[in-house]
Amino acid sequence: MLRIGDFSKLSRISIRMLRHYDEIGILHPESVDDFTGYRYYSESQLPLAGRIQALKSLGFGLSVIKEILGKYEDVREMERFLLVKRKELEEEALETRQKLMLLDSTLKWMRKDGNLMDYNVTLKTVPERHVASVRQVIPAYDREGLLWEIMCRELEGQNVQQATPCYGMAIFHDEGHKEHDPDVEIQNAVVGTYQDTEHVKFKTVPPIQVASATYKGSYDQISRVNKAVADWVVANGYDFDGKSFCIYHVSPSQTDNPEELVTEVCFPVRKK
Repeated sequence: MLRIGDFSKLSRISIRMLRHYDEIGILHPESVDDFTGYRYYSESQLPLAGRIQALKSLGFGLSVIKEILGKYEDVREMERFLLVKRKELEEEALETRQKLMLLDSTLKWMRKDGNLMDYNVTLKTVPERHVASVRQVIPAYDREGLLWEIMCRELEGQNVQQATPCYGMAIFHDEGHKEHDPDVEIQNAVVGTYQDTEHVKFKTVPPIQVASATYKGSYDQISRVNKAVADWVVANGYDFDGKSFCIYHVSPSQTDNPEELVTEVCFPVRKK
């Protein structure tokens, strides 16, 4: 029999954790001295301790480990647990990569004195355009690609000629920001006359005056750009006057590198 200190050294599990494992029912001592309260373990329990440590290293919590240990000899059940954990870790890794991209983007826009770089805001008029348009409620803003896929698929047989510039854009029709199911419209300026399809509609849109800011890099900057435009609108005596939209000068369809994207954030405005 091994005293708890010796078992701790052999299993590489701290005495505190061995006591905790006993309390939650994962690893009980082989025996406990009724008089002294000393815990004693047997050498045959070392493989079980090793399993617990291995499962912890894979990222399983103790409550799940307790469940797994009861099914450790069932290969199919073990595979199920491992596949679930793998999926969780993939999602965590994706979230971490997104956070790292945001951090990198923020660092690139930092001045030496620690302030965020200003964005240049201009007043301009987007001219009248004849456009191909798709408007739908989509699951989330980052699923906008669904609309572009619809447009490409339904216009494939018409040999549609894009205008130059094509003013490829997304218009956000909801009154405010939505966590789910935003109402989004995409437009591409075209030259010529074409037939409407099930989801693609052709129309002429009038010119519109906007306050806009163009930036290069990932879409994580959008909140800072929006603030820069909002500050300009207030400071220069304008009111917001319509649905905001983004013009994609270099879009995800043209590059896989988020740092190469070029986006123009536009807010329709009118003089007070």
